[in-house]
Amino acid sequence: MTVLPVSKCYYRLRYFHGENELDFLKTTLRFFHHQFLRLSWLALVLVLMIHVLLSWYLMYLAGEQELLSPVQWFYFYITTSTTVGYGDLSPASELGRFFAALFILPGGVILLAALLGKLSSFFITSWRKGMQGLGDYSQLTDHIVIVGWNRYHTPKMVELIYGDSRRENRKVLLCTSQEIENPLPEQLLFIRGESLNDSAIIQRTGVENAARVIVFREGDDRTLATCLSIAATKTRAHIVAWFESREMVALLQSHCPQIECHSNISMELLVRSAQDPGSSRVQQQLLSTLVGPTQYSVRVPDGFAGTTFGRLLEFFKVHHEAIALGVAESAMGDDLRLNPASNDRVEAGQVIYYMAAQRIHCNEIQWEKF
Repeated sequence: MTVLPVSKCYYRLRYFHGENELDFLKTTLRFFHHQFLRLSWLALVLVLMIHVLLSWYLMYLAGEQELLSPVQWFYFYITTSTTVGYGDLSPASELGRFFAALFILPGGVILLAALLGKLSSFFITSWRKGMQGLGDYSQLTDHIVIVGWNRYHTPKMVELIYGDSRRENRKVLLCTSQEIENPLPEQLLFIRGESLNDSAIIQRTGVENAARVIVFREGDDRTLATCLSIAATKTRAHIVAWFESREMVALLQSHCPQIECHSNISMELLVRSAQDPGSSRVQQQLLSTLVGPTQYSVRVPDGFAGTTFGRLLEFFKVHHEAIALGVAESAMGDDLRLNPASNDRVEAGQVIYYMAAQRIHCNEIQWEKF
């Protein structure tokens, strides 16, 4: 057995003793940090304020007048509690140094670390809730809600929405029942629920205050049920829905005529392309905001004196390089008059459909010049 010299034993004992003290200090700090993290925001801020005020009072008792003004004290407390310690401000008396070393420094370190830890935990939790679809956007207004996720079609849908560079700056929210995280976190808000017909899920999307709702679900039955659930909220949003079956379109519109429905029109496009080659390209460009001029709409403002469609057609082409396509009495477009006669009247409150390189806002049209 090897026997260490007395001197080496002494220094080794001191080394282990110091190591144990360091471990004890770290354990103690972790314990208090964990306990403070469990406090509510109000309690944590209250404890921090008490520590700040009590620390200031101890410096006052120590006669540290240079540190007591609000600005100087804030600077001294933060640099001390964050262990930065620039050295330009420090206690001058032995009592002040004693208070700083044994009360201000350890207390400030623990409390500020707990505050920053709680703050970072809050942001991380909020981010995770957003990614997992657990957020609540019921207070959101004037946004677009997309109900249903399709890995091929929904990203294209979002791309087309953002492709309209002059659209109204509305947030876009995706709501799905599929077990996924937010697929496009930079572009979409996200809600996930077991049933998209659940009133609690629908309420979390803020659909009652939304501007637009797009329903594109897997299967006509689910689309129909979701549309009825959304319509029951009495939302003023314009709702559009996609169906494979035209019978389902007729069924929904018999109950909710305000919902604009789309069904598979590939047969019409197929025949049109056969009779007039290239027609599919025309349709694609008319609907896409990503390539060339496309189709938009604008509402005629109240108070407009009225004009003829012929004059409107000329004005749009001369002043906006746009082509007026037709006029409807309402936003639903059920009464659309496509390429009406030149002497047909265009009045206030109607909706004009036109083709242009970019969207033309109502206030950019000089209505008084008609």
